[in-house]
Amino acid sequence: MSGKPLVGITGRRFQLALVAGTDDRYGGMCVDSFMSAFATRVAKAGGVPVHLPYDADPSDACEWLSGVLITGGQDVHPARWGGDTSVVRDVDPRLDPHAHDPERDEYEFALARAVIDRQIPVLGVCRGMQLLNVALGGTLIADLPPGPVPHLSSLPALTDGDPEHRVRFEPGSTAARVFGDSAVTNSWHHQAVDRCGTGLVVTGRTPDGVAEAVEVPGAPILGVQWHPEWMERDDPAMAWLVDESRKRQEIEYAH
Repeated sequence: MSGKPLVGITGRRFQLALVAGTDDRYGGMCVDSFMSAFATRVAKAGGVPVHLPYDADPSDACEWLSGVLITGGQDVHPARWGGDTSVVRDVDPRLDPHAHDPERDEYEFALARAVIDRQIPVLGVCRGMQLLNVALGGTLIADLPPGPVPHLSSLPALTDGDPEHRVRFEPGSTAARVFGDSAVTNSWHHQAVDRCGTGLVVTGRTPDGVAEAVEVPGAPILGVQWHPEWMERDDPAMAWLVDESRKRQEIEYAH
């Protein structure tokens, strides 16, 4: 065996009609889409990236995976956390990548429950951080007001972010161990963690108080509101996930 841990990565599903140049005969068929930067960074950190379509049953997948990465994307459906459902449009998410996607929500919530129950290391990125919070019973800020810190940045990827977007981490936290006392990060989000779910604590904030990192003390659960896969530098979030996944793998092999 290679000794490299398998790290599952979530994605989304949409119709081929959204892809420019697709033959009209196939436009109604679906494709599973995964941001390649996640796989590239996981592999660079020493893991084996495994893409998880909605058909990969979470319980079955977790029999093989040593780590999981829940990725970014559209907003979590507000019905999941008691938000205002009037903002939900009657749009097929397979034809609009910005539309709420109940099927994706259902899959990733089931996956989050499976990894948490099995103590499999998990990294939530942007939407993924918010989903972890909601999965544990937390709530979200539906729309951040404009302010001095740019959270919905105009910068294109790849970027290390606006200098005003500096995240300070709680001393003694996993986030501080991974990222140091503070770090400037990129940022493309309009929602944020509000009330934390059971066991989850905020361990990183920008100067305006917005939650940028969360974790469960004593458990391999970490969420970051920025996009480590689209940082210019190597963001240590990926190394953390692969290292924790390797530890999990070693425990499993020992048994």
